Amino acid sequence: MKNLLVILNPAAHSEKAGRLADRIREVAGDAEIRLSSMPGDAERIAAEAAAEGYRSIVAAGGDGTVNEVVNGIVASGRGDITLGILPVGTMNVFAVELGIPLNSLRKASDVVLAGHSRQIDLPQCVTGDTRRCFVQLAGVGLDAEVVRRTSRESKNTLGPLSYLLSLAQIVGEKPPLVTLLDGEGRERSGSFVLLGNGRYYGGPFRVFRRGVPDDGLLDVLVFRNQSPWDLLRYLHAIAMGQHADLPDVEYFQTLSLEVRSEGQVPFELDGEMAGFLPVSFSVLREGLRVFTPAASA
Repeated sequence: MKNLLVILNPAAHSEKAGRLADRIREVAGDAEIRLSSMPGDAERIAAEAAAEGYRSIVAAGGDGTVNEVVNGIVASGRGDITLGILPVGTMNVFAVELGIPLNSLRKASDVVLAGHSRQIDLPQCVTGDTRRCFVQLAGVGLDAEVVRRTSRESKNTLGPLSYLLSLAQIVGEKPPLVTLLDGEGRERSGSFVLLGNGRYYGGPFRVFRRGVPDDGLLDVLVFRNQSPWDLLRYLHAIAMGQHADLPDVEYFQTLSLEVRSEGQVPFELDGEMAGFLPVSFSVLREGLRVFTPAASA
């Protein structure tokens, strides 16, 4: 396929980076492959590729790599670029959401080469003078603190288990109260918050019941408590699909959201640490075109 660039994050499988690049060359035809070497590198490469005229840019890595590539595309100001996904990273929730095969690089590549695409929403957030986009999920408080304390080396070595080890260190800590103001001016508060642009969070869990990537809305879950017992209740309820029915959990949809706290509270975007409160979220309707299987186009 002409005019196709693949941005590969070797950290996704650092010890196999060379073989992975060779495998991508096998399945992606004459696509050019460029490797990122450090955090933020994929964003720079994507912006440069956009300036060079590429119309199809593929992120080969996890959700963090996808996030960087998307922000690079957005920074270029071009609206005619289609994003492709080759899910080879630690977490690939966005690929799950779009129905892109996780366990076959060839099948995932075939999705890109087939050329079917759909326009989806692009959530964005603003903190201070910084504006960032995310594609699938964001978190305020607990999960962001887990991300903040999980090193890149740990993720590369242990995979998803690294997040559980970080969670075990945090679970007994009392968090600052988080206050939210939705697009209709309604105020809420809780211990931690999850935001979605689709159904899935953390892998195969359908955390946001009404989540759709192209409905123009943010899906929001507010968890009011954070004791070890409460977290066990929440995790069990999520596994059973009953978390939104708990009396201390609130699920709603909104066009925008402002989040603040009196204490220092982190937030994450697509599984990567992004900053500290206050932050405001909104949605750019149909702001991203992405290659998807024909059935979901």
